[in-house]
Amino acid sequence: MKILVCISNVPDTTSKINFAADNKEFDKNGVQFVINPWDEYALTRAIELKEAKGGSVTVINVGEADTEPNIRKALAIGADDAIRVNAHPKDAFFVAQQIAAVAKENNYDIILMGKESIDYNGSQVHNMVGELLSIPSVVPAFKLDMVDDTTARLEREIEGGKEVVEVKLPFVASAQQPMSEPRIPNMRGIMTARTKPLQVVEPTGAEAKSAYVNYSKPEKKGGVKMIDAENAGELITLLRNEAKVL
Repeated sequence: MKILVCISNVPDTTSKINFAADNKEFDKNGVQFVINPWDEYALTRAIELKEAKGGSVTVINVGEADTEPNIRKALAIGADDAIRVNAHPKDAFFVAQQIAAVAKENNYDIILMGKESIDYNGSQVHNMVGELLSIPSVVPAFKLDMVDDTTARLEREIEGGKEVVEVKLPFVASAQQPMSEPRIPNMRGIMTARTKPLQVVEPTGAEAKSAYVNYSKPEKKGGVKMIDAENAGELITLLRNEAKVL
């Protein structure tokens, strides 16, 4: 069984975010990047399936050379090899096109990724990849098990309950917790990751379908006003007229 896991390179949530070029570009200076946390659920579950059923796990990232440290981390966690599409991830459709092009050449049985990336929260790539490959996509799933060598059973949340789906291979699925418990690479994994194959391929000629016009930060929160506990009337007035929550 061949599993392809798609990983994104995203800013750590503790990083201070700034923009450049008149707020039209994300400023990477001083930003620590990590593997998208949702993708780590997918990666760990893929490794668990490989350990239980045999096969291989390949990670793919659409990104420039600065994403390779996190690709190596995915290899240290347990992936067997990696592919980096040497391109800036312009938009969701562009990324999906690159993943689909690689998948068509390698005939993967399962394509996994997180339900969304924590930077843009688009939640689009998985469905696009399924459509481009004309295979089913089950999104987002919180449980994935193999019924037999050709069929998987997935569970996903729906309004008021859950849905259990059985699907034939090949298929695309996106992961959310608690599909797995993300792993921390151990020293042996870190050492072996240095020699695992990391193939760099050039992108297809696909064009992006959208572009970011500009970025902006949320408005700063106002200061805190302290109200005397005995002055309930003033508190109600402020909640009604300033906070507008009453």
